[in-house]
Amino acid sequence: MNVRRYTLLGFFAALLALMPLTRIMAAELSAPQLAIESASIKLQHKMQDKTFIKDFANVNKFVNEAILPHTDFDKISALVLGKLWNSATPDEQLRFKKEFQTLLVRTYSRAFVEFKDWSIRFLPLEMEEGATKAVVKTEVLQPGLQPVAVHYRMLLADGEWKAYDIMIEGVSLITNYRTTFSTEVQTKGSLSAVIDGLAKRNIEALAAKSS
Repeated sequence: MNVRRYTLLGFFAALLALMPLTRIMAAELSAPQLAIESASIKLQHKMQDKTFIKDFANVNKFVNEAILPHTDFDKISALVLGKLWNSATPDEQLRFKKEFQTLLVRTYSRAFVEFKDWSIRFLPLEMEEGATKAVVKTEVLQPGLQPVAVHYRMLLADGEWKAYDIMIEGVSLITNYRTTFSTEVQTKGSLSAVIDGLAKRNIEALAAKSS
């Protein structure tokens, strides 16, 4: 299974999956873990609605609303672009964040519709008292397959824990997409051209799913 496949399945399983068959009870989960669990609970109930999952536009909208409070898209966007973020104009930064968020949400949404038998198991959290950063470690479970390690890098900001990177079997979302976009900028000649291409792909993908 390649990195992109891990990204698709892992993100779905960890953020959007059914509640796990075996896990630490909710009362025993820490604040960073509860932030991850919160999105899962919201989506668990919607998963049961067969009519709902047939309407991709509604699925996409709901997924966005469910994960937005628990995901720091500002930080993710800046880290994904790396040095390119610092040299980008404010308009380019805003456009990239919007289109990259759309890319991730529609990826989650597609997986949300296609994969239904995943569950997650929270592993013990190692975090010092008063810490503002944490790595929430989970295992993605699927009947008949080996567990997949999915770890979240999280940051406490304004009293809320939010994910800003996800590592699937040790492979970072940030690193993976940074390489992808860096290569595209070199190929297309500018960040603006890359954003235009991403926006076009988003429109086409969403239109295809809605038809």
